[in-house]
Amino acid sequence: MRVPLSWLRDHVADVPADPAVVGEAFVRVGLELEEIPPLPEVTGPLTVGRVLEIEELTGFKKPIRYCRVDVGNADPQGIVCGARNFAVGDLIVAALPGAVLPGPFPIAARETYGRTSDGMICSARELGLGQDHTGILVLPPGTAEPGADALPVLGLDDPVVELAITPDRGYCFAVRGLARELAASLGTGYTDPALQVTVPAEATAAYPVRIEDPTGCARFVTRRVTGVDASAPSPWWMQRRLLAAGMRPISLTVDVTNYVMLDLGQPIHAYDASTLRGDIVVRRAAEGEKLRTLDDVERTLDPDDLLITDSSGPIGLAGTMGGASTEIPLGAEGRIDVVIEAAHFTPTVVARAARRHKLPSEAAKRFERAVDPELPPIAAELVANLLVEHGGGRIEPGRTDVGAASAPPPITLPLDLPDRIAGTTYAAGTTVARLEQVGCTVTGTDPLTVTPPSWRPDLDLPEALVEEVLRLEGYDTIPSVLPAAPAGRGLTAAQRRTRAVSRAVAESGFVEVEPFPFVSDAAWDALGLPGNDIRRQTVTVVNPLDAERNRLSTTLLPGLLDTLVRNRARGFDDLALFTVGQVVLPHRNPVPMPDPAVDRRPSDDEIAMIKAALPAQPVHVGAVLAGNREPGGWWGAGRAAGWQDAIETGRLVGRVAGVELRATAADLAPWHPGRCAALRVGEWVVGHAGELHPKVVEALGLPPRTCAMELDLDAIPLQDVRPAPQISPYPPISVDVALVTAEDVPAAEVAAALTLGGGALLEAVRLFDVYAGDQVGEGKRSLAYSLRFRAPDRTLTSEEANAARDAAIAEAAARFEVVQR
Repeated sequence: MRVPLSWLRDHVADVPADPAVVGEAFVRVGLELEEIPPLPEVTGPLTVGRVLEIEELTGFKKPIRYCRVDVGNADPQGIVCGARNFAVGDLIVAALPGAVLPGPFPIAARETYGRTSDGMICSARELGLGQDHTGILVLPPGTAEPGADALPVLGLDDPVVELAITPDRGYCFAVRGLARELAASLGTGYTDPALQVTVPAEATAAYPVRIEDPTGCARFVTRRVTGVDASAPSPWWMQRRLLAAGMRPISLTVDVTNYVMLDLGQPIHAYDASTLRGDIVVRRAAEGEKLRTLDDVERTLDPDDLLITDSSGPIGLAGTMGGASTEIPLGAEGRIDVVIEAAHFTPTVVARAARRHKLPSEAAKRFERAVDPELPPIAAELVANLLVEHGGGRIEPGRTDVGAASAPPPITLPLDLPDRIAGTTYAAGTTVARLEQVGCTVTGTDPLTVTPPSWRPDLDLPEALVEEVLRLEGYDTIPSVLPAAPAGRGLTAAQRRTRAVSRAVAESGFVEVEPFPFVSDAAWDALGLPGNDIRRQTVTVVNPLDAERNRLSTTLLPGLLDTLVRNRARGFDDLALFTVGQVVLPHRNPVPMPDPAVDRRPSDDEIAMIKAALPAQPVHVGAVLAGNREPGGWWGAGRAAGWQDAIETGRLVGRVAGVELRATAADLAPWHPGRCAALRVGEWVVGHAGELHPKVVEALGLPPRTCAMELDLDAIPLQDVRPAPQISPYPPISVDVALVTAEDVPAAEVAAALTLGGGALLEAVRLFDVYAGDQVGEGKRSLAYSLRFRAPDRTLTSEEANAARDAAIAEAAARFEVVQR
């Protein structure tokens, strides 16, 4: 929210001239100072001018004008300009030779397009007033006389303070709210602009309105102004304030509604009365309804969307953007009739619509943070008065005011509660004074009865009132006392294991990332999951950050693969990414979540019910690989990442967690059915790893042969005490065996059989060669293993090693009918 100091001075007495002091005052009461933009550096002759003549120059690639401009001298200035948005008689701002505009951009007389240009006619951006560069700045008639110094006219000496407004401080999205906060911080007088507007009683309706959805719209006010001059310019003081606030002046009706919104905080919409058909009805959208909004985009509406309609259909998306069919056209001539809308919409309804349709409008920003429900008649009256004053219209008798927002309930506040919570003692009367500063009505002595103001729906508990007292008194005045820390127990075994896993995977060459944890239903289709796959059963987020990705993921892969694609798009070809995080697995039969009271600690039964209702949230480890696993260089070619690397990463996680994972062949989407392994602890599957299916790679736009691994770390038994390794001082005996098997027998299964048959003397089994060809026959292959034998208490004899080797081969033969070559 950008606000010039001159605007704040309308409502606050004694605003300091130094914007830095004002910024510090806002910070003291908990607002975040974004920046204080430097004033535009303009020096030299900058004057108001009137265009006397315009000569159209021809023969050039673009339209060029040679203008004669009255700048208060005896002779008009000749200035070359390419803009088309001004005419003879218009007031403009001319930078004469010797002036320096922001940049710096010095102005001098120069020969161009066959003419001598003695200066420049300026746009708003060239003057540092905003980013509008579509045409030059045209001042309204009567703003100043030609030759007048343009600096005070433009307000270039008026500092601006920019604040970042947090979602809980929606009332500060208006000068009215910011002025109240500044006055409280400075301890000076405050004038509420809403109280300066007189709202006369009206017996009749201005325009018929019917609210069919009071849940989404609590109040709807209309006021009618007829005979408004459509071509009347907005007064320059209003345009200047809009520019300083970061908004572009457009037309009188648009500027007036924007000005009132910025001043009071109430979004306003103006309709061309001649385009309205029948009563205005506020209702939800029907399936398949469409609306062309003011940005000229036709939008397909959702049944959750709240609409403003008439007999012709939707004419506006409530609280977000109006419809094109009732727009007051720009550049219209003659006089028009205007119907003013000021309504109060439910914040969640507007927020969902704005995110669904990707329309973060200025109105939606305010409605989704809650707007004062008492403002609609005040704001509508102020808009009507400004249209009459500057557009020559006439306010028609009657006001429509349908519905009413509920009044905030009073809160009982013990007088000493702020002292007890802050751990200090405030002066007598501090609590009452501070609460009255934020607009509360306070009665009683002890306890106090506090009625929050209509614009502060967040003040609903005694603790919220205490926070206001502490905030305005200053958090820096609360003494800092460091509590004695109890003797710590350190990290839990699960936390130590998670950290060890993260460190080990990172040390093996992976980069840890934090993917977006939410997914859409389309993600499961892209991963090729069948319709009955349990991973499709997800938990829906009620108020998602992204309307299209509104579900908590049951797997880490969608987020990891999305991150991989994003990194590839930024020029990274060789990627090894991993993450350790929770997934959410909903109950097969959901348990209702209790709603315990907030004025006390939940009971043990309530806590047990909450835990029972929460879905399982196990910690998973996920990794994805693409490109080269080992880079190439002068030492030779690189090695592409393969399914073996994904499996080995999973086994690394297992080893760090204290178990040796066993890999067996598996077939599970989204992996390639012939290059997928199940990672097991005993017979229990804890994860999968391998190469992704080609269709998944194509659907997600992944590099060819992308590999992935994911395992459930919580499913691996936690090893509280790890046995110390026994190291034998005696030499080993290595024996190589080549076994012929059917080609569909997994090598890992054969290795497991050798390990089982080799007994306690078999120390390690390593596959070092695979052969398939004429020597072993069709449909078969030869697997060559190196078996290492060692005894812990003696030097092993050849006879003992051979006996153990034969036992290992016998076990493999019994299981898989292998034949030794």
